Amino acid sequence: MIEKMKFLSITGPKSDIDRVVNQYLSKYEIHLENAMAQLSQIQHLSPYIQINPYKDLLSRVNEFAGLLKNPKDVPVGDISLEEIQALVDSLGSRISKINGTCEKLAEERASLTEDLKWMTPFLTLPEDIDKLIHYRFVQVRFGRIPVEYYGKFKEYVYDNLDTMFFPCHQDDYVWGLYFVLWTKMEQVDAVFSSMHFERIYLKKDHYFGTPEKIHAELEARLENVNREYTRCQEEMQALLEGDAKSILSAQAALNALSTNFDVRKVAACVKEHQETFYILCGWMSEGDCKSFMAEIEHDPNLFCVVEDDQNQVRCKPPTKLKNPKIFKPFEMYIKMYGLPDYHEIDPTIFVALTYSFIFGIMFGDVGQGLILFLGGLFLSVGGFLLYKLKKMDLAAIIGTAGIFSTFFGFMFGSTFGFEDIIDAVWLRPSEAMTLVPGLGNMNTVFVAAIVFGMFLILITMIFHIINAVKVKNVEGIWFDQHSVCGLVFYGALTLCALLYLTGNALPATIVLAVMFLVPLVIIMLKEPITRLAEKKTPAIEGSKPMFFVQSFFELFEIMLSFLSNTLSFVRIGAFAVSHAAMMGVVLMLAGAESGGNINWLIIVLGNAFVCAMEGLIVGIQVLRLEYYEMFSRFYKGSGKEFRPFLKHINSRRTSEEA
Repeated sequence: MIEKMKFLSITGPKSDIDRVVNQYLSKYEIHLENAMAQLSQIQHLSPYIQINPYKDLLSRVNEFAGLLKNPKDVPVGDISLEEIQALVDSLGSRISKINGTCEKLAEERASLTEDLKWMTPFLTLPEDIDKLIHYRFVQVRFGRIPVEYYGKFKEYVYDNLDTMFFPCHQDDYVWGLYFVLWTKMEQVDAVFSSMHFERIYLKKDHYFGTPEKIHAELEARLENVNREYTRCQEEMQALLEGDAKSILSAQAALNALSTNFDVRKVAACVKEHQETFYILCGWMSEGDCKSFMAEIEHDPNLFCVVEDDQNQVRCKPPTKLKNPKIFKPFEMYIKMYGLPDYHEIDPTIFVALTYSFIFGIMFGDVGQGLILFLGGLFLSVGGFLLYKLKKMDLAAIIGTAGIFSTFFGFMFGSTFGFEDIIDAVWLRPSEAMTLVPGLGNMNTVFVAAIVFGMFLILITMIFHIINAVKVKNVEGIWFDQHSVCGLVFYGALTLCALLYLTGNALPATIVLAVMFLVPLVIIMLKEPITRLAEKKTPAIEGSKPMFFVQSFFELFEIMLSFLSNTLSFVRIGAFAVSHAAMMGVVLMLAGAESGGNINWLIIVLGNAFVCAMEGLIVGIQVLRLEYYEMFSRFYKGSGKEFRPFLKHINSRRTSEEA
């Protein structure tokens, strides 16, 4: 069902807005509308512009909260704004000091890691690095050359070049160093550069000893720096964890205060008698509205008007669904299609019942139904443990579908595909036949599915009429294909079908003509009849011959849609029969039908496959029936979601707020 909404206009002195929001409005769910748009007819109206004072403070607290490892396990309590400010100042200075140390250590670690990276390929070099770098007449170049170019260099260039290359290590590159006289330096450097030699610049007066010794020293220093960095991080984490409750409490409080302060974005101001007043407009549920009005009754600085006539409100009411817990998971399917408009019927309960019932028929098996139920239960429990109090709607839907599958499994006498374990309470889908006059024997499940579908279509027509009555749509109530006329026509068709199937006599020809022809003629002429009913002229706009031609083809299309929609429900019986057939194949492959030894592995795997694959397909097909064969007749899903703007803040107030 959809909760009834009340439109409120709240006003008071401009300086009093925070008190009203935090003391009163934050206790209730209110969907705020832009007051400037709603009250544009009021003169001297202006937006409420003010900078959010909590933004910077919230940003700093969010930084602290982001550093916590397990914030979900920390309880949140009450905290005042003064305590928050003191916490941020104290924690900020300590964190800043530790962060400075950590940053220096991180820079040193990066530098040592880089040095180790370049030093590792030269471990086989026996000479001291500092000596090589400081040769007087000879220059030493460290670097690497791609393997493919090194081969060309050795074959075509090296012997004719005044240099000596000493390789140290090879992977995708040949790592090494070359020696060159000062006088030949430019020429040799140019040749090596043409061979894609990548030079490595080692720091002078920084490395002492052989690469092996330097590498060992660097590793020791890096290990020490890593240890210091870890200790620094642990110190920061210990500091944060010591104040974790205060940090998260501050975050929650500031989030609420900031959100509540931002109410100014949708508020308006008006000046009257040298005093400025704020105006807030929004929707509240009927129950919350009564409680709110009772609470503010004796507040001299707060004035509230409740608009009972929603036609006087410029925006449409938001939709807030309220269903029993057992049906609430099925709201997921409603939201996937679109929330109902405020003046529409909430189809949640209808979808819950029809979806579960149809799924059960199409997937009737005691064993597999219990698996779906237990699977849904497991997912629900798992979801509870994973998300705590958050709901896994799909798990609940699967569990409910499993219950109905189990029920129809008993009705069909099927247990994991075996039809000899229990007797069928009703029938076996693949065997039961019904004699249809004029058509011969037809599968009973097919016939029952079509009759069931016809009754569902009639119910959706009734829903359409109710929705049309709510919005006072004359054509929707009386004259279109889903209105009273359509209901009479299709109801008469359903009645005649039942009488025919049961072998009873049909109504007299005159009665049939009235029940069939009169509604169709009215549906065909719905536009001019509606205009006449609403006292509009002319009754037919445009060319009359064209109108009748168009109306005739529209009526023909309507008749085809009635036929196709009705036949679409055959899929219910088709899947019930195909399910039995698929399990028959599984049993045949397992040798269960031949009376020999049963291959239980095939039984288990076959049932798992059918549960997963056919269960998914059936779930989609049932949803298709809901959306295309039922929702298309009465449901638009054009509603606006009810979004509470404000947040409840902790009970402790600052002296400033109080």
